[in-house]
Amino acid sequence: MSRGAKFVIACLLALLVLAVATGVLGWGQVDDGQPISLHGIIALILGGLGSLVVGGGLMALVFFSNRSGHDQAVHEETRRAWEEAGQADNPDRT
Repeated sequence: MSRGAKFVIACLLALLVLAVATGVLGWGQVDDGQPISLHGIIALILGGLGSLVVGGGLMALVFFSNRSGHDQAVHEETRRAWEEAGQADNPDRT
């Protein structure tokens, strides 16, 4: 593993620890005297899992679309349209 990758992983872990610590400290500061009911806990768990499923599904669709070649066809069509129009400042040009 390269030095840069180790640095990125260390930064991400530090951010995770900071986020968890902030959440725990913030949770402790709330003192309204009403704990979360069982229904509230179930709703939180289902909401979190649902968000992970939707996010994972959308990422899977992005990877599937990329590997199926649909994105490349759009890219080539855009490049061809720019070339036919004679545009010198094509933002897609590499």
